[in-house]
Order: sequence, then structure tokens, then C-alpha cells
Amino acid sequence: MMHWIIGLLIITSISCGGNNEADTFSYTDMDKEMVLPSDLSVSVEVMGSDEDNPNGFGTGEVQIIATASDAVTYGLVVDGGTNEIIAADGKFSYIFKEEGSHDHNLRVMAYSGTGHSIELTKTVRVFVDSYEAQLVWSDEFDVEGAVSKENWKLETFAPNNGSWWNGELQHYTNRLDNAYVSEGTLKIVAKKEEFTTQGTTKEYTSARLNSLFSFTYGRVEVRAKLPKGHGTWPAIWMLGSNIETVGWPACGEIDIMEHWGHEAGKISSATHTPSCSGGCPDTSVGTTIIADYDTEFHVYAVEWTKEALNFIIDGEHVYTYNPAIKNSDTWPFTRDQFLILNVAMGGDWFGVDPNFKTSSMEVDYVRVYQ
Repeated sequence: MMHWIIGLLIITSISCGGNNEADTFSYTDMDKEMVLPSDLSVSVEVMGSDEDNPNGFGTGEVQIIATASDAVTYGLVVDGGTNEIIAADGKFSYIFKEEGSHDHNLRVMAYSGTGHSIELTKTVRVFVDSYEAQLVWSDEFDVEGAVSKENWKLETFAPNNGSWWNGELQHYTNRLDNAYVSEGTLKIVAKKEEFTTQGTTKEYTSARLNSLFSFTYGRVEVRAKLPKGHGTWPAIWMLGSNIETVGWPACGEIDIMEHWGHEAGKISSATHTPSCSGGCPDTSVGTTIIADYDTEFHVYAVEWTKEALNFIIDGEHVYTYNPAIKNSDTWPFTRDQFLILNVAMGGDWFGVDPNFKTSSMEVDYVRVYQ
């Protein structure tokens, strides 16, 4: 493999007074001494590159590692895009999709604790081989009425003494009131209503669908419009099929899309493993702002390979999970997983709007490619 080490600072930008601060930084002491990172160095590796294939063997994957003195986090912008990918450890993985050999611009920023930054740009040529993944499983939700029993199991048993984890406030049911197909889309409906089962009464009902299809590696695409309301908690996610034998989080969890109604517009992409649940010192979480999450459909996707999990929204890469050391603690994603669609209500760390009545997650399709 060939490596490019960039030691020269090509473009440097310095901002005072918060004009160039990353969104993650905030401080109120206006007299605080400016800290500017220095010695920014970036290495770029095109995966599979060698003497015969200097631009890679066709996967389009590029690994980027940035280091700098006095830097606490790093950002990456690809080909002049508007989305900045953040990594506290300066390690990025990006997959290019444009077939053939093309030059791509990588702009890497290093941020200090005061929010000031320096940046460096690099052009790298990447070869992407033509490859057409095959659709291996889907639900297009084109049959009116009840959810397909061939594709989904409606999970209703609450495993925590008649309740769900995280202090959630709903019961999941198998009623048409909470999950049904109409006009070409699945509706998962969260409702405010008292419902008693397993000896416990909850103030809300909803539905949770587990796919009867499981798989290892591939691309998942779900086109969905999310519910609205403080307290709603929709999710499109995956769990290891071995959860009954090894438990959670040893089975591994892949959160393709997670949204909390009290943080309107904020979409999360994350993983849960024995080494880290969500965001940890060495593991970031992908966060994307989508203002029309509840009025328009968006395609939430993940590409799962032996090397990495790449999260994509509307065709744009937003986050990568690719631990440097892969073992059962950091990378339990070597076995079959199944899909889950659900809308939870409330939890230990947020409540529900007392005026909430009902809201739905609407799903146009679920597709798995390999």
C-alpha cells in the first residue's frame, strides 16, 4: 500500500473571537488566550494501493489520519462539500462512489480547545471499480393492511419486568392501531392512551418490528419520514442475531438512524459494543441536522463491510465507525444481524410533551443489498 504523508501546511486559517469555531466548542471568557494548533500533518492511504494499482483496487475507500500539536479535535470536508465530518482522534475513513479514476479534494482542519483552527488540503486520486450490488431482501409495503408476517415479527414482550429499557413509557402492541400499511407506506403510530399488559400500565402505545431476515455484511437503505413531538424516539437499527446467547452489547448494535423529539432535526448514527456505547473518548457519534425530518422522506443507509460501518443519509456519507483494533469488544459485527423499526416514547433522560396525542414514523421501503 502507498501512503502520502503531508507535512507542509498548504492553507492555514486563523480565527479570533469565535469566527471559525467548530460547533462543539463554546466558552464565555472573552479574554481567554487564543490557542492555535500547529504542526498539522495528514497521512492519506488509498486502500488496496500498490505498485500495480497506485489508486487502489477499486473499493474507493480512503483512510485519513491527522495529527497536530494543541489540537483537541479534527474536521474533514471532501470535495468542497457542506458536510464537515468530525473525529476527536483525527482518524477518518471515507468511501468514494464515482466509478473510474478521479481526483478528490480533502480539506482537513485541526481545532484547539479555544475553537481556533488551522487547515491543510490534499488532492488524492482514487479508483472505484464498477460494481452493482444485488437486492437480496426488501419490503416495499405495497400490500394494504397488517404488517407482513413473512417479513416482520411485532415484538410485544417487555423484557424489564413488564417495561422496556431506558425507562421508556410505552407498551408495544401488535394492533393495527399501532402498525399498518396504507397507500404504499408502513405507519408506526405512537399514541397517548393507557394500556395494560404483563401487569404494568403505560400511558403510551406504539409498535416495534423485528425483521425475520438476518444477514452479514451489505448495504441497508430505509426511506422514512419521522414523527414529531417532544418525547418521540424513532429508530432504524440492527441487533446481532445472537443476542439471546451472548446478550447486549456483546451482540453488537448498529443505529442507522435515531432521533429524539426534544432535539428536533438532530439525527444520530452510532454503534454500541462492549467497548463503547454511542460516544466515548475514542469513539465519536455521527450527528446530522435535517430540518424537514418530519415533513419529507429521507433515505437512511449503512454500508457494512468487514472493515468498517459507513453511515449515509440521502446519498451523502455522514459517519464512519472503523476501530483501529478489531476484536470482540470493539468489533462484534462479524455475524448476522436483524433489522428493527420502532418508535419509543420518553425515557430516563427526557419526558413527553403533556399535550402529545399521536405521531407516526412512515416508511416507504426497507432494502438490503449485497
